[in-house]
Amino acid sequence: MLLREVTGSIADFHSRPIPDDLTEAEIWSFVPTGPALVLGSAQDHTVADAAAVTAAGVDVVRRRSGGGAVYVDPARSVWLDVVVPRDDSRWSDDVRASAYWLGEAWQRALATLGVAAQVYRGGLEQTPWGRLVCFAALGPGEVLVGDRKLVGISQRRTRTGARFQCIAYERWDPYDVLDLVDLSADDRAAAAADLADRAIGVGPHLAALRTAVLDELRL
Repeated sequence: MLLREVTGSIADFHSRPIPDDLTEAEIWSFVPTGPALVLGSAQDHTVADAAAVTAAGVDVVRRRSGGGAVYVDPARSVWLDVVVPRDDSRWSDDVRASAYWLGEAWQRALATLGVAAQVYRGGLEQTPWGRLVCFAALGPGEVLVGDRKLVGISQRRTRTGARFQCIAYERWDPYDVLDLVDLSADDRAAAAADLADRAIGVGPHLAALRTAVLDELRL
């Protein structure tokens, strides 16, 4: 699998298309130049609290893949995209099963760091805050430690192939997202209480995790 190292703005990165002439699977290892609140493709820009994101100096970007909002901090997250052409052996016409192999690669990478993880193979989970926040719900192929999400995966499919977007955090803090979206104080407190135990970070293994998962994907 071809590795491409990419540095730049999160907006520019999300605007990258799946190449029409894609002939082999690629890993896009992305290091953002600054933080952003990344909205899912179905979320309107009004999801973000304009005053809060301005005060925090955080960009607001919409990705082309589905799911809820994600906070990206280059110092506290690992972000990889994997692009797979339709004629690749890892391609699946089954949207639900199509990310299993990728979750398994993250699972193996975590095992090399002594972290026992599982791949979620159920359907898209419906939770009170799942439409708002990505890490509030589980999707097929995502990776768990215990019953808490560690690796989020979303995907966009075109006639050329599929683009899988993956993120894992050093630590999980629901307020990273909740302080930047438009919620009442009561709803923000309720969401934070619900989300506190729904996800987890990888702790001091963050840099090692990037290396380990790149090694697994390039095998």
